[in-house]
Amino acid sequence: MSDFKLDVVPGQDFPEPGFRPEKGRTISGAEKINAAVYKIFSFNHAGRRATSNGFFRGNGADSESLGLPNGGDGKREHGSGKKYGPLISGTAYCISSCGMIMLNKIALSTYNFNAGISLMFYQNLVSCLVVAVLSLSGVVSVEKLNWKLVRVWIPVNVIFVGMLVSGMYSLKYINIAMVTILKNVTNIITAIGELYIFRKHQNQKVWTAMFLMIISAISGGITDISFDSMGYTWQIMNCILTACYSLTLRKVMDTAKQLTRSGSLNEISMVLLNNLLSLPFGIILILLFDEWEYIRTTDVIKLPMFWVVATASGLLGLAISFTSLWFLHQTGPTTYSLVGSLNKIPLSFAGLVLFKVPLSLPNLFSILFGLFAGIFFARAKMS
Repeated sequence: MSDFKLDVVPGQDFPEPGFRPEKGRTISGAEKINAAVYKIFSFNHAGRRATSNGFFRGNGADSESLGLPNGGDGKREHGSGKKYGPLISGTAYCISSCGMIMLNKIALSTYNFNAGISLMFYQNLVSCLVVAVLSLSGVVSVEKLNWKLVRVWIPVNVIFVGMLVSGMYSLKYINIAMVTILKNVTNIITAIGELYIFRKHQNQKVWTAMFLMIISAISGGITDISFDSMGYTWQIMNCILTACYSLTLRKVMDTAKQLTRSGSLNEISMVLLNNLLSLPFGIILILLFDEWEYIRTTDVIKLPMFWVVATASGLLGLAISFTSLWFLHQTGPTTYSLVGSLNKIPLSFAGLVLFKVPLSLPNLFSILFGLFAGIFFARAKMS
């Protein structure tokens, strides 16, 4: 997703699409800015997906790593729902985000399922089927795909698949709390990429926050009792691929929207495009890594509860896309970004408790320090 620095006028709502001034009245500069901001942000948010967020699709990308625009909270009122809308949508977003990671961890670690690519393939297939059903029933609107759009999107999708697969394997070998802390490295790689590719400069607070993130990641790895070199390798790959996905997506979005009939690419179309294109790549990787032989012989897939967990995780992955968009429209980028950072705190501790992770006092302090650095980073991006 593109990262725009938005300076929204406090206390003013985003104008609705199709906004027109009263006859004879001159449009103020603030109204012009708000109208432009709304159009830019409505399009750019289509690039986000589990996300996440927190994480997206099993430790994919979070709000900061995908360059979520940060500015004032352009709150939008929705009749009688304006009072409870932000609370309900925020709760739904947090539950979807946390639930997705927890279920992936259960499928990969508790059930000891050693085919992360196959799990990703199944989740993406579930998402495609759900979106197709919703589209056919008229509940959602989906852009018609064409070969030119697919050809432009394939490079992004290759990185997307790598991001999901590496996220799956890192989550299998590392506890959730450490995955959360190590994901902060993605923000650092993204910021460096933006500096060299887009000449986007960060303020001093952001660089300070990223320095704290580096310290927390290093100290967390050193003090991690359950340290797994394979898991950390996968996580480093995931951070690099997530940052690459963010930076590549920013360059491709403008080209992609010109290849659709409507001249834009909404959130639902983005979800369908990413998931649909990932299926053939998933099949190739399953055969390449010989996961098909494992699937044929393992007893795990004979357990009904495993399929419940796998299906639910796929549905929650799709739910993250819907709830994040809903929450974002109810509040604004500032609140959204901050809640995404705060959401990592209960997620980390829930992961430590539910999966009975062996923990030393220094490692606990490293995790707390990393969570603090993440919140400080979100606040710094808002300034």
